[in-house]
Amino acid sequence: MPLIVTLAAALGLALLLGFVALRLRLPALVGYLVAGMALGPHTPGYVADMGLASQLAEIGVMLLMFGVGLHFSVADLLAVRKVAVPGAVVQMGVATAMGAGLAWAWGWPVAGAVIFGLALSVASTVVLLRALEARGALDSHEGRIAVGWLVVEDLAMVLVLVLLPPLVGLATVGAPAGEDSGPSLGWTVLRTLLAVGAFVALMLLVGRKVLPRLLWQISRTGSRELFTLAVIAAAVGIAYGASAFFGVSVALGAFFAGLVLRESEFSHRAAEESLPFRDAFAVLFFVSVGMLFDPRVLLERPLQVLAVAAVIMVGKSMAAMALVLLLRYPLKTSLTVAASLAQIGEFSFILVGLGAALQVVPPEAESLVVAGALLSIALNPVLFSMVEPLRRAVRARSRWARALDARPDPLAELPASTAERYLARQVVVVGYGAVGRQLVQALVAHDVPCVVVEQRRERVEALRASGLSAVAGDAAEPETLIQAHLHQARLLVVTAPDTTDTCAMIRTAHALQPDLPVLARAHNDAEAALLQEAGVSSAIQPREALATVLFERTMDRLRRDDGVAAS
Repeated sequence: MPLIVTLAAALGLALLLGFVALRLRLPALVGYLVAGMALGPHTPGYVADMGLASQLAEIGVMLLMFGVGLHFSVADLLAVRKVAVPGAVVQMGVATAMGAGLAWAWGWPVAGAVIFGLALSVASTVVLLRALEARGALDSHEGRIAVGWLVVEDLAMVLVLVLLPPLVGLATVGAPAGEDSGPSLGWTVLRTLLAVGAFVALMLLVGRKVLPRLLWQISRTGSRELFTLAVIAAAVGIAYGASAFFGVSVALGAFFAGLVLRESEFSHRAAEESLPFRDAFAVLFFVSVGMLFDPRVLLERPLQVLAVAAVIMVGKSMAAMALVLLLRYPLKTSLTVAASLAQIGEFSFILVGLGAALQVVPPEAESLVVAGALLSIALNPVLFSMVEPLRRAVRARSRWARALDARPDPLAELPASTAERYLARQVVVVGYGAVGRQLVQALVAHDVPCVVVEQRRERVEALRASGLSAVAGDAAEPETLIQAHLHQARLLVVTAPDTTDTCAMIRTAHALQPDLPVLARAHNDAEAALLQEAGVSSAIQPREALATVLFERTMDRLRRDDGVAAS
């Protein structure tokens, strides 16, 4: 029973070592990686079936990318295209040059050096998602830029994987054969672009109508297991179809499946139903990475391993940070993107494996890439935890850093033409998600002046285009709330779901206006208690709000029935 034994050994050992890692105050994924090393062929004892483990890990990649698509939208992708597309392209070029230069210095052939550099240039979307979800930053502006950046990298790698065999053949044959291969290479490029474009168009034009209707019909049956089955079948089936018929990676296929479901009313339920499967199979991904690692490479090539890790965690991260700063984004955004890219993963293994199969990279390339992946994945949570302390330390010691973090932004302050009623005795609403949008619409309907504070610039642009007052920025920063004229506001309402961020906003608000009333949302009694300690006037919980609305509707109905009976 190889499948059952592989699942039992991988999940059981990952559970044990993940628990030990957390007790040692290390990320749980370090335990998952060590579990993979223990089950791999390079350590003594039981050896799990690597073929099955890699396929199970691929399912985890599909489900994770499907979950990302459920949180994303087409508008989100388009909103970050100005930084994600040029940033990903230039960063991949810089990282490829660094990795190729390193391999060329070791005496590798040029083709093998370029493939090795490409393998080091692309980050793992799975690792990024786990890091962002652990910090509740997946829906933040920085998180969306990082995810959009990696989606562009994944699309680029699909093209690279398709073009690599004909390019290698072109480079290894003589001039006459190369001339004959030219049209074939051009046709391969065109066919790949047409296939990817056809898949994306099919999903956006047809999938956005068919999949939501399918889920609607299944939900009408009232069967929870059928709904869950439909969600998983859609994710895995579309991912496989994208790979089999369009040449798109299964990860990107699953991502677009989630993207089209994002537009339906069942997106939140689909995300909840698929969450346990995503978590379980994501663990198998990290176990499969650990199984590839050969510890002997640390003894035989320690300097090369350190050089590879430096390119991954320092070289390409610094390049990405510089690019984001050049595109006039704040220091916090640049640091978050840099930490997001300081690792490599699934596409790196596929690419270097293909290079080995084509006999253009030396055998040690795979070991070096896996060693670099293992080190970077294990240390990536540490780098993420250093983003905010590093930002504060740099701001405190560098005037230039403070200028970068507070650079002029036309959306970071209210326009000079803003009416006086929005500058004093106004309601400041933080966040323009589903809750904030309904609140603002209700305030506008009752002619209550309000100013919206929102991190996502595209939402601020849309608000201003519709005639509403809005400021772009982090409400936990005094500069942002000052621009919203909070010191003269009548009330602050925080609709953001993250309690940690809300507490920081409340403290900042009371530093500007000590007696300002603050309303905020809380998910449970524990979060409400934290908000009360921070100084919130009232913490609204969903169940309390629902009970209040139900009571009001009940009394309205009773009064209406009494009126009918009296007449």
